[in-house]
Amino acid sequence: MEEKSLFSVISPIMVGPSSSHTAGAVRLGLIAKNIYKHEFKCVKFILYNSYAETGFGHGTDKGLLAGLMGYSVDNPDIKNIFNIVKNIDYSFEYVQDISRHPNSVDIIIDNTMKLSGNSIGAGEVQITDVNDFSINIKGHFDTLVVMYKDKPGMISKVCDLIQKKNINIAKLYCDRDSKGGNASMCIKLDYAPDDALVNSIKQLQDVYYVTNVRKLVQ
Repeated sequence: MEEKSLFSVISPIMVGPSSSHTAGAVRLGLIAKNIYKHEFKCVKFILYNSYAETGFGHGTDKGLLAGLMGYSVDNPDIKNIFNIVKNIDYSFEYVQDISRHPNSVDIIIDNTMKLSGNSIGAGEVQITDVNDFSINIKGHFDTLVVMYKDKPGMISKVCDLIQKKNINIAKLYCDRDSKGGNASMCIKLDYAPDDALVNSIKQLQDVYYVTNVRKLVQ
């Protein structure tokens, strides 16, 4: 069943004229911040299609940067974010690509992590890729993102650690670049995992990267 939220019925309380181009942009930035988690020095935003054509007038550029800096959709400082952010090297590129969603963006942080996402209407968003691995994060669930070497038993090992914490798995998505190559899991949970669980997954052999992506406050 498709995930639904209050945003499917009404738009969020927000700064800006457009739930897709402004509030959605902020929420994409917030999820990207929750995935990356570290302090950063530079970020590049590549805006596609409608985001590229009309995003400037709707404050999409400001919303993306504000979200990545941790601002909520209703923060009045969003409109002045370019004057507030001083020590981050940020840039914007505008592209037309019919293969991409109309309101689509790539967020490249410190040239080490690339996230792709879409604003799908009424403030709803989804992160679709992290470093070219397919995921599906909309901010409705606390979510574990795990990157690892593809081999038998890895999904079972990670799920066993989650089960030992008595946390139910709501949804699980997997992807890999090739058999025996690099792989990823996107695990949506009913409850937020603690640091001990995240660290125990990190200790598994052939796990490269683990992060807990906290759900967004609606």
